[in-house]
Amino acid sequence: MISALVFDPLLPWVFVGLLGLAALLSLGFGIWRGLPGWFLRGIALMALGLALLNPLWKQEDRLYQQDIAIIVVDESSSRTLGERSEQTRQALAEVQDALAAFDGSLQVEIITVGDAGRDGTLLLSALSEAAGAHSANRIAAAILITDGQINDVDALSDFPAPVHQLTTGAPFEWDRRIIVKTAPAYGIVGEPVQVVVRIEDLGNAPASTGVASVIASVDGGAEQQFTLPLNEDIPLSLAVDHAGINLLEIRTPPVAGELTDQNNRAILSLNGVRDRLRVLLISGEPYAGERTWRNLLKADSSVDLVHFTILRPPNKQDGVPYEELSLIAFPTQELFMDKIDDFDLIIFDRFRRQGVLPEAYLENVVRYVRDGGAILVASGPSFAAVESLYRTPLRAILPAAPTGRVIEQGFTPLISELGQRHPVTEGLQTGLPDEMPDWGRWFRIIEVVPTSGYTLMEGPNNLPLLQLDRVGRGRLALLASDQAWLWSRGFEGGGPQRELLRRLAHWLMQEPELEENVLQATALGMSVVVDRQMLDGEVGMLEVISPSGQVQMLEFEQLGPGRWRSAFEADESGVYRLSEDTVTTVVATGPATPIEFENPISTTELLAPLVGVTDGGSFLISDGVPNFRQVNAGRTSAGRNWAGLVRRDAFQVQDLRLTPLAKGWIYLLIAAFFSLMAWRYEGR
Repeated sequence: MISALVFDPLLPWVFVGLLGLAALLSLGFGIWRGLPGWFLRGIALMALGLALLNPLWKQEDRLYQQDIAIIVVDESSSRTLGERSEQTRQALAEVQDALAAFDGSLQVEIITVGDAGRDGTLLLSALSEAAGAHSANRIAAAILITDGQINDVDALSDFPAPVHQLTTGAPFEWDRRIIVKTAPAYGIVGEPVQVVVRIEDLGNAPASTGVASVIASVDGGAEQQFTLPLNEDIPLSLAVDHAGINLLEIRTPPVAGELTDQNNRAILSLNGVRDRLRVLLISGEPYAGERTWRNLLKADSSVDLVHFTILRPPNKQDGVPYEELSLIAFPTQELFMDKIDDFDLIIFDRFRRQGVLPEAYLENVVRYVRDGGAILVASGPSFAAVESLYRTPLRAILPAAPTGRVIEQGFTPLISELGQRHPVTEGLQTGLPDEMPDWGRWFRIIEVVPTSGYTLMEGPNNLPLLQLDRVGRGRLALLASDQAWLWSRGFEGGGPQRELLRRLAHWLMQEPELEENVLQATALGMSVVVDRQMLDGEVGMLEVISPSGQVQMLEFEQLGPGRWRSAFEADESGVYRLSEDTVTTVVATGPATPIEFENPISTTELLAPLVGVTDGGSFLISDGVPNFRQVNAGRTSAGRNWAGLVRRDAFQVQDLRLTPLAKGWIYLLIAAFFSLMAWRYEGR
C-alpha cells in the first residue's frame, strides 16, 4: 500500500493562486503598517487556504507489473549461410538464460521472423507489431538477433526502449554477385541486344586478378562465355533467337570462399519481336480481288510490302512498240535470287506459269521455304490448268494437287473439325460447330486433293479450301479459291476475311501466338503450370529438367480436344527445361536471385539509426554475447560489452481510497477563532 498527501481544490488552481496572492499582499501590508495581530490573521488566512485546497490522504493498493523484453530472432534464408544458424541458436539460449536471472521481474517475449516472399525480411515490422500489443511504459528493451540484412528499414524510426542488435556472421566474410544494371524489355529477332551487367565483390574479398568469367545463354541453349572486369558496369551483346519470350540467363561460376552462389545468376525475360515483316506479293493478273491482300497488308504498320502485278507477260504480242510501253520491268533475278531471303512471306495471288519466272528461280523458292521461308498460294482457275504452279518445281512442296476441275457454284466456307482447334481458324465461326455460319457465299473453288498438311476450311462436298503444311523449317498455305474478296466487299453480310487472312499471314511468318503444336509453361513463384496443345495424336509424358540437372517425368491431364495440362512445384529457382516428344520450352521459377541473397554480408549499418536513436548497442556474436543489466530510465543503456534493460516499475492500481484531513467546517471554525483573537488583541 502506498500513502500520500494530495490536494483536490474546491476552485480552479488559477483562482486559488489569485486568492493566495491577495492574502499574502494583505498580510504584508499589515506587517508593513505594524498591525499587532498580523500573525493571528495569517493563521486564519492559512486555515481558509487549506479549506480551499481540500487536502486528502490518498491510499493506493498497487499491483506491480513485469518489465517486457522483446527478442526478435531472424530465421530468414540468409541465416543458413556459414555458422549463422548455430550462432543464432547459441545466442538465443544465452540471452534467455541471462534474462531469466532477473528474479521474475522481467517478462520475455520471443518473435521469430522468416522470409516474406519477394518482400524479404520484415524484421522491424514484426518488432513494431509485437510492441504495439503492450503498454510502452512496460517495455524494457528489444534484442534483435539478426545478420542485419532487413528489407523494412523505414517501418520503425523510434522505439520506447533501447534496441540492441546482436549480429550473426563473421567479421571477414565476402561474396561475389552479379547485377543486371539495365536490360531492354524487348529485342529485334536476329539482332543483338545490349545488357549491362556488373560483377561485384562484397565484403572483405581476397586479392584476385580483377576479372571474372561470365556465362550467358538464351532459353537454356548454347552458352556464350565472357571475361569481364570486376566492379565495373560492362555491356554484353546477346542475340535474340526467336519471336516471343526469350529467357536470358547470365551467371558467373562460384568462387571458393564466397558466402553463397545463389546471387551468381540473373534471369531476364525478353520479348523478341520482328523489326519489320517483309512481304512480297505477286499478283498474276489484275482482277476484282487483287487489292484485298494489298489493303490487308498495308493496314499493318509492322509490314513492309513489295507488290508487283504482272500486266504484260513476255509471251504477249500485241504489236505495241517496246519504247512506247510505260510498264516497270519485273526484277525477277533481284527478287527471286539475290534478295529472296530478305522476305518473311511470299504470296502468289492468282499467279500462273507464263514465262515470267524461270524454273531455276522457282527451285530457289523451294529452297527458300525449306530454309525457313513461307509461301501462300491464293489460287485461281489457272491453278487447275496447264499453266498451274503445280506444274513447276513448287510441286515438291505444295500440300495439295489440283484435279483439273474448277467448281463454280455458291457455297458458304466452313471451318473443319481440325480447324476448330487450330489457332488460325479457332473462334472464327461463332455458335455451335455443326451450325451453318451466317457468312456470305463464295462462288468458285478449285478441286484439289490433299497430299500433306491439314485442312482447316472446307467448301462444298467437304472439298479442301484452306490447306496448311510445314516444309523443312518453313511453312506453306494453299487457299483453293480466289473469292475471299467477296467478304471484304460485304457481300451477303461478308465474313471474317480480315481476321482470317491476318492470322494466316502471321502463322506463315511463325508468330508464336499462332503456334498450333506448342508446349507453354507459366510460373507463379515456384508453382509451374504446363499446357500442351496438339492438333492430333496422343500426348506423351512431360520431361522436366531442373536447373541442377535432375530429371522427373510427369503425366498430363486432358482438358479438351487437343489440349492437356500438367503442373508441379519447383524445388529450385532458375531455368527449367521442359519437353514432350520433340516439343520443348523453358520456364524460370522464383527470382533468379532471392532477395535474401542479393547482399548476404552481415551488417550493422541498416539498423544503426534505430539503435542510435534509442540509445541501444550493436554487438558481434562472434565476439561473445554481451552481459545484460537493468538501468534506470534516462541513464546510459549500452556499453562495451553490456546491454541495458530499462527498469520501468510499471503498476496497476487495484484500489484507491481518498480521506479528507478535516471537515470543511473545522477549517472555517479555526479561521473564525483566530480572526476573533486578532480583533481582541488589536482592540486593546
